[in-house]
Amino acid sequence: MARHDRRFRFAVQVGTAGGGQEWADLAREAESLGYSVLTMPDHFGDQFAVGPALAAAAAATETLRLGALVYDNDYRHPVLLAKEVATLDVLSGGRVELGLGAGWLTTDYEQSGIPCDPIGVRIDRMVEGLRVLRGLMAEGPFTFAGEHYRIAELDGQPKPVQRPHPPVLIGGGGRRILSIAGREADIVGIGTNLRSGRIGPHLVDNVTADATAQKVSWVREAAGDRFDQLELHMQVFLLTLTDDRAAAAAGVAQFMETTVDEVLSAPIVLMGTEQEVVDQIRRQREMYGISHLTVGQPSMRAFAPIVARLAGT
Repeated sequence: MARHDRRFRFAVQVGTAGGGQEWADLAREAESLGYSVLTMPDHFGDQFAVGPALAAAAAATETLRLGALVYDNDYRHPVLLAKEVATLDVLSGGRVELGLGAGWLTTDYEQSGIPCDPIGVRIDRMVEGLRVLRGLMAEGPFTFAGEHYRIAELDGQPKPVQRPHPPVLIGGGGRRILSIAGREADIVGIGTNLRSGRIGPHLVDNVTADATAQKVSWVREAAGDRFDQLELHMQVFLLTLTDDRAAAAAGVAQFMETTVDEVLSAPIVLMGTEQEVVDQIRRQREMYGISHLTVGQPSMRAFAPIVARLAGT
């Protein structure tokens, strides 16, 4: 593989809409605004099921790429997930990106009754799941005997359009998962360490500039010679376009129980005028190599002028 060109591309994370037409319109709007990818979370709350919703988005668009950010490996056997992802890749004409994770949201497990094994076990199972996914998308029958999955001479069908498989995204905030991503993924998500199973102010120390630099260094160390081939991704958790950056940061700092400087230096926070946000995104690419950003559905329109200025540059 060649060195990644580090050009900017942007995604929007969406979950639900008022109905089929509204969902199709949302996907078409994302495409028209210059977003290159539409992704969905994979939880049991108020959101559409990932597979049908991404298929509907694919049918409504022409160039928009599609994926889960990310599929929870524990919620589907990898044989089923391989068939779903390959089918979507065929139906979309090769527009799928395969995000895969080990699972983290404690309430999903508690409410569904799915056992929430220790994080090390979940990661082990995800690694095996990825091997199964790749094996079933490759040519010919696949056999695998692991601790968590056993596959006997199964020829996965259909085969995806993208060969040998759609690009794989793995992300996280801990050293082990980021090291796995560095070795195995095409797209590496530099994220928050969600070992606690919940979102809250306690995560602030994990999203600072120094923490981000540390995470990128773990990826680099694990990836070795393939690091330059990787696309680095980050999900933006707070976007605020404002003429008073410091005042906006002060409110967030109070909630996060930290300082204004820490808020303004956190890469997952984009805050300021349009030009200040553009400058921050460019600066973060220089510092960390992050060129692929995802914003949430509520920010899709507000962020569009920034997408128009930076996408593909």
